[in-house]
This record gives sequence, structure tokens and C-alpha cells, in this order.
Amino acid sequence: MAEQNFIDHVRICCRSGKGGAGSQHFHRDKTTLKGGPDGGDGGRGGNIILRGNRNTWTLIALKYRKHVIAEEGQGGSSNNRTGRSGKDIILDVPLGTVVRDVETDKVEFEITTDGETRILTQGGRGGLGNSNFATATRQTPRFAQPGEPGREEWKILELKLLADVGLVGFPNAGKSTLLSAISAAKPEIADYPFTTLVPNLGIVSYHDNQSFVMADIPGIIENAHAGKGLGLRFLRHIERNSLLLFMVPADTENIKGEFNILVNELKLYNPELMDKPRLLAITKSDLIDDELKKMLSVDLPKEVKHVFISAVSGQGISVLKDLIWSSLNDTEYGSGQTD
Repeated sequence: MAEQNFIDHVRICCRSGKGGAGSQHFHRDKTTLKGGPDGGDGGRGGNIILRGNRNTWTLIALKYRKHVIAEEGQGGSSNNRTGRSGKDIILDVPLGTVVRDVETDKVEFEITTDGETRILTQGGRGGLGNSNFATATRQTPRFAQPGEPGREEWKILELKLLADVGLVGFPNAGKSTLLSAISAAKPEIADYPFTTLVPNLGIVSYHDNQSFVMADIPGIIENAHAGKGLGLRFLRHIERNSLLLFMVPADTENIKGEFNILVNELKLYNPELMDKPRLLAITKSDLIDDELKKMLSVDLPKEVKHVFISAVSGQGISVLKDLIWSSLNDTEYGSGQTD
């Protein structure tokens, strides 16, 4: 996706439709001079609805639509005819969209499945016509209900990417290179920090026509949880990934230390991320020989499986796929380290 087209945070004003007024009417025709009440109910005001769409990847359609206004309901009429309801406005959003109220900052709901619909702002109810108020002692009610006013609310929509695997690493760890090597995604790749400024998704093919979705998250740096670098802007995307693949280059001075910094940043941002399964990929492994790999393996964290890979030469890629697949499907693979 183009960098300028990826929008994952919008703030919009939602104004639902006012309900139509109930009718105050009495039946009249050429044979009836003073008939009973027959005022119909007013129509419901239009709702503003969010709908999940798996083919939508960004909130850009709402970036320049600051005000979303639904149609008002029509008033009731004679012969107990109900007014037409206001037309609903349906907004297609990506899966993983979270809705928060601007005033309370409370999360109201999230869209996670294709075709799922949730009312963002409820339209006003139509008023009751005077026929609803007739009783044995009050046979000619000369009043009807007005329509309920619509609501005007400011909402924040945030996108948290839904992916099976999230790539976590410092800038220039080789995340974009890996994604481009094993999927059809074509993220920008260059030899300078923060090449990736937006998350990229790629579908990775596996055996027997199976696949999983991998997300390349813009590089994390120390104190990202406090907003440093790209900071909180993209850390939220990691929350929706089933598996976290930590990536540290083989030429890093202290691989274990860099891994621990990454883990700590996620922990400080959201401690619940520590419950997600994780793997460690040592990237750019074509730059080192087998003897150095064995020496490095001694100091690597023992609590996480690791694999030496090179997206350029293809070294360790099939092993990495097997590890990812087994972790996603909660099956055993390997002994805990794959050199």
C-alpha cells in the first residue's frame, strides 16, 4: 500500500437523523365527518453504521470526511401510514477497526469480521401518531409525539492490523527484506533507518495451499513506548498479531541485549503482549559462518526458539516458515533452536 494512502487514525463527527414526527390526524371521507384518530407514526432517523470489509486496508476514505450526516425520518400521515425512515449511512472499514468516544476515550466496540455491522451513532426514534393515544375515555386525542432528535457525537476510529505474524525489530533489522522475499508484498527497502513508515501486510504461502498473514511494523527503538521515534503510532498494530517474530541482525554487537530491549518496550507499552508466543530470527546470517553461529547461539535467550536466516540467500527461510506454522497451530517443531 502506498505510504500516503495508509491512514490508521481518524476523528469524525457523526450526526444521526432526527426521527419523524407522529401525525395528529382524524379520519375523514365523504361518508365520515368525524372519524377517529388515524395519525401514523413518524419514521426512524437514519443510523450511521460501520461495516467490516476484508478488502479495505486503510481508513483513508474517512480522512477527508470529517462530518457524516444521516437522513432525517419523515413524518407520519393519515390512514395510520408510517413515515419513511431516514436512509442509513454505511461506512466500510478495515477489519481491526476500534471505535472510541472522543469525550470519554472509552472503547465502544471493534470490527473484527468481514460483513460485521455495528451502529456507530443511533438515529432518533419516530414519534407516535395520535392513534396510539386513543382510549375508551379519550377517544379524540389531539396530540402526537414529536420525533426523537438525532445524536451528534465525535468518534475516533483506530486501525489495529489483524495479522498472524508481526515482525518486531529495530530499524534496518531486515523486516521489509524478509516480507518481500517470502510474500508478494513490495515494501520500500533501503539502507537507512525508518525506511518503513507504514505497516505492510503480506500473505505467505505454506504447504498444501495454506498460508498466513505477516505484518511488517515500522521499526521500534528504545523508549518507543514513551513516544520516541515512531513510538506509539504503530505499537498498537502489534496488539492484534497472534505471533511476534523478533528480528535481530547477526552483525549486532549484543543480540540478546537488543532482543531484551525490544521485549521490554512491548512490555512497557502493554504487558498483555508478553502472553503472545514469540520467535527470534537472526537476520543477515549469510554474513557469518557456521562456527560463529554456534558461538552466538550460546548467548541467545533460552526461553525463545531461534533460527538463523538470510532473506537474500534464502538460508533458513523454510525452517522459519515451519516454526511459524507450528507456533500458530500450537504444534511441536524442532528442539527449541534451529541453527
